[in-house]
Parts: sequence; C-alpha cells; structure tokens
Amino acid sequence: MLSKQSMEGRYQISMIALDEVVPANHLVRKLEAAIDFSFIYDLVEDLYCLDNGRPSIDPVVLIKMVFIQYVFGIKSMRKTIDEIDTSVAYRWFLGFDFNKKIPHFSTFGKNYERRFKDTDLFEKIFYHILNEAIEKGFVDPSVVFIDSTHVKANANKRKFIKEAVKAETKSYQTQLEEEINEDRIAHGK
Repeated sequence: MLSKQSMEGRYQISMIALDEVVPANHLVRKLEAAIDFSFIYDLVEDLYCLDNGRPSIDPVVLIKMVFIQYVFGIKSMRKTIDEIDTSVAYRWFLGFDFNKKIPHFSTFGKNYERRFKDTDLFEKIFYHILNEAIEKGFVDPSVVFIDSTHVKANANKRKFIKEAVKAETKSYQTQLEEEINEDRIAHGK
C-alpha cells in the first residue's frame, strides 16, 4: 500500500523541552558534562564594564560558539551561526530555546576586535580545558601524536607578525625532540 506523508506536522504546535530531544549520547552532552565553562567569567571580568552600557552577550556563549565551530569542523563563524540556528543540540549546549535569537555572526568578530584581541584569553582557556581533561583522564599526557599534514596556507606573505611562544610550549617541544632522538639512537637510526 502506497502511503504519502502529510506535511501538517510542519505546522503542529508542540510543547517540548530541548533537553528531551537532544540524544543522551550526543557529543554536546558529553562536553557539557566534562567541562565546566564557568571559569571563563573570571578570565573576562576585567574586559567588561560592570555598570555602564547595554547588556553583553554572555562570554561563555561566545566561547562555546567557537568551541562548536572547532569541535564540529565548521569552516566559518557565519556557517557556525547557521548551524546553531537550526540544530537542537547546539541550541541546548548554548542554553538557547527556539524563541531566543542566535547572535549575529559578526558579534564574535566584534567582541574579538574590541575585547579579546591582544590578550592571552584563548590560550588560558585552552590550557584550562586541557588541564581539566588531563585531570579527568580524557587525555594521557605521556603520549603525543603530531599531525604533519601539509596544508597550503591562505595567508598574505607580505604581512605577518612575529609573536613570542610561551616558554612551556618550547620546553615541551625540546623534551619531545630529545625523546625522539633517544628513540632513534636506541633503534640505530
């Protein structure tokens, strides 16, 4: 028997919580359970005025948007906002119901230019999350994997900025090179 799907479901009004529709094993649920993002408030407190201006977009939401972009491999903030707008799981992760408007894609760029640029905010966030992951046993710091895939950069060769790399990163690299050389010597290479 041939059946045809009715399109009436598109216009059906239902009362349902986002929490009911996001699968229990979805990655955003695992991220939310594993990482406490509230530490970000302390990191950005001095970048916001406490008693003047209009209310800001929650800085944790801004960082979570970038987190969604990188974890799920979305190529641009514009596309990330489009995905967040239509994904129940992403909305749940950010705490946005269907009635709340997702911030414009330029919002993150403006906040970056006005507040986050020339700070080590993202580095601090990265290290905090990395340390949290190590403490919870998600990351084994005794083994290192390096991706040496060659990717053609889309960069202006005449414009670049030299920046100092954090000392612990350099010492980590030195330690890694020493271990590689020891392994090479041990295997007669």
